[in-house]
Amino acid sequence: MEWNFSQVFGERAPGEDVEEVDIITAMGFDASGDYLAVGDRGGRVVIFERKDGKHTSNQYQSRTKLEELDFNSTWNPEFQYKTEFQSHEPEFDYLKSLEIEEKINKVRWCATPNGSLFILSTNNKTIKLWKVKERKVKKVKEMGSSPFVSSENALLAEKSFMTEQDKLSVSNGYHSEWTVKMEKSMSPTQDQHDEIVDMEDTAQTRCRKVYSHAHDFNINSISTNSDCETFISADDLRINLWNLEISGQCFNIIDMKPSNMEDLTEVITTAEFHPIHCNFLAYGSSRGFIRLVDMRQSALCDHSAIILEEGGSRGSKSFFTEIVASISDMKFSKDGRYILSRDYMNLKLWDMHMDSSPVAIYKIHENLRPKLCELYDNDCIFDKFACCLSGDGMHYATGSYSNHLRIFSHGAGSDEGITIEASKHPVRKPVFQAAPRTRRSSLSNLTRGFYRHGNDNSSSGHNDLSCNLNSKLLHLAWHPEKNLIACAAGNSLFMYHA
Repeated sequence: MEWNFSQVFGERAPGEDVEEVDIITAMGFDASGDYLAVGDRGGRVVIFERKDGKHTSNQYQSRTKLEELDFNSTWNPEFQYKTEFQSHEPEFDYLKSLEIEEKINKVRWCATPNGSLFILSTNNKTIKLWKVKERKVKKVKEMGSSPFVSSENALLAEKSFMTEQDKLSVSNGYHSEWTVKMEKSMSPTQDQHDEIVDMEDTAQTRCRKVYSHAHDFNINSISTNSDCETFISADDLRINLWNLEISGQCFNIIDMKPSNMEDLTEVITTAEFHPIHCNFLAYGSSRGFIRLVDMRQSALCDHSAIILEEGGSRGSKSFFTEIVASISDMKFSKDGRYILSRDYMNLKLWDMHMDSSPVAIYKIHENLRPKLCELYDNDCIFDKFACCLSGDGMHYATGSYSNHLRIFSHGAGSDEGITIEASKHPVRKPVFQAAPRTRRSSLSNLTRGFYRHGNDNSSSGHNDLSCNLNSKLLHLAWHPEKNLIACAAGNSLFMYHA
């Protein structure tokens, strides 16, 4: 596939420093692909929506335009800023003398009944369920005041029903606002003098549930179940099962904590529910194993139904063998048969019917293998790269250093894949101006959006030996229906389509 640049949000100007709180730390599309949620290190969640989508198409678009979108096979979605909210605040655990940062570790979409959007977000210790409610707001243009009510009569009626606080406001010179309100409320023909200028969508966010005090270690994963009622949260040693409607109770379904912590050999790094079967879930470990468990077998799922392990891993080992084998992320294919996993050096595709070895291995930055000592000294070897796969399960993507996006396709001759650099300063056309930068009230760097369509990517078959370890593409998401990838490079959100 030929990948082209589509959009970018929050790209910084030349010479502008990246603020730590603006760095993107989590992202995810909803099941329909109409919405994209992005979390950052400052504890904020920003939601983008498709502005030309089939599901959320503008009711004022012409019928010809909608027909073109329906029948144009090359159409790709474009997104626009919808809303944002402060999900988490920094906290302090006085019992453990531990600071809990507000950084968003994961965001996951839930089922959307009654037209509302529900999203789960988590930092290291607390999970929150947010409801995003859309409202239609009418912009009204006043054509004139009512001829049936004079301002004097309205003022007299107003004073008859005033409270002491209201009378104080009038004495301070604010009675004109009350007069206008009374004129509007007492006018029987007010609708005849108003004109609806425009309709716009607004979104209100409200925290519905807070799931806390259930993890002794930092939460690394949350995953919603296909039953639309439950979800799991995972830390280094335990996985808990929650009901979305019950925040004060959860069930511990996996416990890897040994009686003696010196006997600990591995930790949980990521966990995901099966996309179809609500009783199956998979979790990855720091030793490179993927375990599939069936919750119907027992209340505590200590025994795995399937263990996916690469047979070649039993060869010669070094100090870095287990470190680079640690699974940082994994995703199920849409049909639930395949699992895509990412460790530090490789992207692997697993078939659930063949647990002896992966069906495909894609090398991401093999050129860094001789530099593992240097990567260990500067802690880069512990970077957690995410992965994603297309809706049809035939294409896979992950990130690397120098803000490189690596895309692979299933089939012969696809080992090298395509490398796209998330460019910082390409020539593009601005869509809307930047909002003022603030620490808490607005994620302003992501409200700066640009778009351009064309063949402006820089693709190559391999990475250069020299790479920028400070620029890393850690987080990305694939649109569930279209060949569109959203990826985060620092504080910028890039989108590419094919």
